[in-house]
Amino acid sequence: MARKPDDKNVSLGFEDKLWAAADVLRNNMDPAEYKHVVLGLIFLKYISDAFEERRAQLVQAGDADLVEDRDEYTAENVFWVPEVARWSTLRGQAKQPTIGTTLDAAMDAIEADNPPLKGALPKVYALPALDKHKLGELVDLVSGIGLGTAAHREKDTLGRVYEYFLSRFASAEGRGGGEFYTPSSVVRVLVEMLEPYQGRVYDPCCGSGGMFVQSVKFIDAHGGRRDAVTVYGQESNATTWRMARMNMAIRGIEAKLGKQHGDTFHRDLHPDLRADFVMANPPFNISNWGGERLADDVRWKYGTPPTGNANFAWLQHIVHHLSPTGTAGVVLANGSMSSQQSGEGEIRRRLVEADLVDCMVAMPGQLFYATQIPVCLWFLARDKGNGKFRSRKGEVLFVDARKLGRMETRVHRVLDGGDVEQIAATYHGWRSVGGYYEDVPGFCKVATLAEIRAHDFVLTPGRYVGAEEVEDDGEPFEEKMERLVTALREQFAEGSRLNREIESALSELGFNG
Repeated sequence: MARKPDDKNVSLGFEDKLWAAADVLRNNMDPAEYKHVVLGLIFLKYISDAFEERRAQLVQAGDADLVEDRDEYTAENVFWVPEVARWSTLRGQAKQPTIGTTLDAAMDAIEADNPPLKGALPKVYALPALDKHKLGELVDLVSGIGLGTAAHREKDTLGRVYEYFLSRFASAEGRGGGEFYTPSSVVRVLVEMLEPYQGRVYDPCCGSGGMFVQSVKFIDAHGGRRDAVTVYGQESNATTWRMARMNMAIRGIEAKLGKQHGDTFHRDLHPDLRADFVMANPPFNISNWGGERLADDVRWKYGTPPTGNANFAWLQHIVHHLSPTGTAGVVLANGSMSSQQSGEGEIRRRLVEADLVDCMVAMPGQLFYATQIPVCLWFLARDKGNGKFRSRKGEVLFVDARKLGRMETRVHRVLDGGDVEQIAATYHGWRSVGGYYEDVPGFCKVATLAEIRAHDFVLTPGRYVGAEEVEDDGEPFEEKMERLVTALREQFAEGSRLNREIESALSELGFNG
């Protein structure tokens, strides 16, 4: 079920101020480059804060000999920060024209002393396009924000700042910028429905790692154990892969993201993985995925996907990596529910007849920063009759959630906790042993495979849920029509009167037409 609001969900109070100050630094830099400047600096402040707090504990305990003992930090899951990279050192040099070079050296030093971070940190601060004076001002500003102390870790301050900046960068970059960022409300729907309490969690196109972050939040909110979950991911973009590694590090999530970035289709870094949960937001409708080189791939059990669209390649890759009782939630463009082109309809038919499709959710528009393409959620299940759930073999739940959400800005919609809970509760009521479910016209409907076959295996929820019931107000039809016609005629008359007044005013001004 959806998590109740708490102090971790409210504004920290300084995000906008920090964004505005950092944005001044951008100058003529592209947001795709600039984000690494800011996020790297925030990461550096975080690990330095955590290091200094642990250092103070050792001093207070009288363990002076252990203050410079690396093991005393790593044993507490604190990164070792060499002196040249400690924030006190960096802040002391913030006004120097060499601050960019100093920051790059700090990143190199941290990677050298912390092998898990090797190749993950940005070294972009000495770039000529970066105003070093403004960079120093940003260092001063970040200095005033505690990020790595125990109190701030409890509030997840750094994680929330990081997520805030990711979303702002996605918005600033426009189309294409959201490839690394899936809106948190969309991820929450996936997580709340799948409930990944324990087992192997996999994202084959993990971006900045948002699926893993929300999974851990879910576990924490429900009193679970983080060590009961093992996360696996892969990302093809080298820069985004580094961002994911930083994101996991600041959250304390141990993620198996491979030793380098890699194309999931052509260089699967987890070939033997059979995941208990898969959550993915693949890039929509990509045509240049190299499908012509994978014609006989073992993953295409339900049909060779078209070379011009990777949607059904992603779905089959995910099915291939599911454990015998695994479940998956996948974000795809709406066209995946109905397309008949290039054999897609045939692959969709085979997935349905194999009883792999568990639930389909039509999402509201304008949820993504980078695209206005409407999306849906596919939920897949290897075994609908396993012991975790009530047996729903031969059935698919359809949910039409297009009317949910609210406009956060003129162009961006979000789902609030109640919206997420409504969708998830509907699914769990249908799926859970002892749960309660009933069809709601206009919102949800359970369909049999025979009904889906009658619709030619089109999986658009609107085809199944029907129209929303309108409550009868008790007014007889004849009386209602008479009242409405009278009101309409009164409005016509008022419109005619206003037209005459306008014509008269124009005549007085000498405009007689």
